[in-house]
Amino acid sequence: MSSDEGARAGTGGWASEFSELATSLRSAGTIDTALGRIVEAGAALIPKADLVSLTLRRDDGRYVTAAANEQLAARLDQLQYELDEGPCVLASRRDGVGLFASSDLDGDPLLRRWGPKAARAGVHCALAVGLFAHEDPPRTGALNFFAFTRGALDDADRDAAVVLAAYAAAVLDSLTAAGAAREENRHLREALHNRDVIGQAKGVLMEREGINEDAAFELLRSVSQQTNVKLAELARTVAERRTEL
Repeated sequence: MSSDEGARAGTGGWASEFSELATSLRSAGTIDTALGRIVEAGAALIPKADLVSLTLRRDDGRYVTAAANEQLAARLDQLQYELDEGPCVLASRRDGVGLFASSDLDGDPLLRRWGPKAARAGVHCALAVGLFAHEDPPRTGALNFFAFTRGALDDADRDAAVVLAAYAAAVLDSLTAAGAAREENRHLREALHNRDVIGQAKGVLMEREGINEDAAFELLRSVSQQTNVKLAELARTVAERRTEL
């Protein structure tokens, strides 16, 4: 940790940054907005980083850049995904905290293909921290910091980076769960609505055909299969056109 960063941490700089981030995230309407604000916080916590990005790992194993403060960061990330090599790939697969750092990308033996390409783009050092530290890899992604100057991130506050990565993981988990809950509620409301519509359609058929509830439902189901029209859509048509039947 550098003297400047140590002083900032010692005087509550972290608390201030994370308090501001928490306030900002409360007004974030989408996951994309929230992750973008986490990247902005990363740039503030690690001021020597010229580029910051957030990588997520999909269920199928592919990586995607969810947020980046500069287009170059996103391009460097994409190159990592294509080569299956780079700071974020290594960080997401490492045990423990899941941290990877390189002072000289061009000469790093772990980055033989990606490192020289990054150097040619003007980026010479990197720091990446896997999301959900201490969980078994592969993790769900990584928080990535890049700098144009060799060794610029050697004194970066890695504790701050690890804490922010953990914070990002928690926020992502919370927002994903909230999104899943909203989707579940939507399906539930749709199911209840469909049940009401099917009930109305059964009532129409029971009255028109002089049949019981079970027979009315079986008639709807049979017509639905024969016409390849969803049961709820067929029921809605019957209910809405009852006067024409």
